[in-house]
Amino acid sequence: MLTTRRLLFKAIKESRKTRANTNSGNSLVAVRRVRRNNRSQRNYYRGSHAQTHQNFSSRAPYILLAGGFAAASTLLVSQVSADDHHQKDEWADIRKDVVSLLHDSNWDDQSWGPVLVRLAWHASGTYDKDSKTGGSTGATMRFGPESSHGANSGLAHARERLEVIKKKHPNISYGDLWTFAGAVAIEEMGGPKIPWRPGRKDAENESACPPDGRLPDASKGASHVRDIFYRMGFDDREIVALVGAHALGRCHTDRSGYTGPWTRSPTTFSNDYFVQLLENKWTPKKWDGPLQYEDPSGELMMLPADLALIQDERFKKYVKMYAEDEDLYFKDFAAAFAKLMELGVSFSPSSSSTSTSSGSHHDSDEKRWWQKLFSVFNK
Repeated sequence: MLTTRRLLFKAIKESRKTRANTNSGNSLVAVRRVRRNNRSQRNYYRGSHAQTHQNFSSRAPYILLAGGFAAASTLLVSQVSADDHHQKDEWADIRKDVVSLLHDSNWDDQSWGPVLVRLAWHASGTYDKDSKTGGSTGATMRFGPESSHGANSGLAHARERLEVIKKKHPNISYGDLWTFAGAVAIEEMGGPKIPWRPGRKDAENESACPPDGRLPDASKGASHVRDIFYRMGFDDREIVALVGAHALGRCHTDRSGYTGPWTRSPTTFSNDYFVQLLENKWTPKKWDGPLQYEDPSGELMMLPADLALIQDERFKKYVKMYAEDEDLYFKDFAAAFAKLMELGVSFSPSSSSTSTSSGSHHDSDEKRWWQKLFSVFNK
């Protein structure tokens, strides 16, 4: 099996080199770094190739056995009492509901995953450790002041997408639903398992909304990035790990004013954002919009706040570290994202983590490997 993988990846790599040289003269554009520590590349692309994978699987049951597709994905969820929160079996049902909403051929890159992660991020990233205000508890983005903040443009679509789940499970809070959906989406896009537990309480009105300006401004540099994240209680390593979520999704001119994806697999959670930052060449984009940067192909972009991570030496050392070690990045991101979603939340002392479904780390890696293979050949 290992020999087969090496031969396949060698062929894929040579194909992508040729394609990159032809398109832009830069073989680094389409070639991802070969992962260290003997792990195969991740490319869990649940978007337009989900149906391709499904059809292939139905014709090759022996691959299902070898790849471990029978094992369900796992997300850590708190075991709570029936008096305080829903039982963990209901959260397992909600997880299935979230997964069922992710694929959509009419949405960006055919997946709602990236925008659900952004919703969880922006709902949580307003926390202020000094005033103890903001954060995911309250779900204050439901109200006019916060929903109209520029940084939250376009997130109404994500909130509306989750309404069907809220109606099905009316007793859960919006704060729990938004953060849970973000955690599920990360794992379903090939990312790490995010520790998560319920317990957020929704605010009654807009008086709980935080002021505008608490989320990062993409046009600013390293000093601004630190100010925003230090206010929440993060250090430089956690900052770089969290910003690495830009491996997902893309910008839109009618929302942020910027345009384009950061990576070539915007529905795949990986360390490719860091690889692109270091190995690609970034020059100012010539257009009528705000300052952003593009690679030689003109297909990928970076924002000023992204380039700040390699212009600042204290940030850059972590960019290098995560570009070289995806396992380490996944570990650090899972811890930082779990911390982000719990800022300002008062949980029951009895809360403890447990698993909602069976499955192993090995099974998840095998699943990601096969789906990565399908996505590459279908590009």
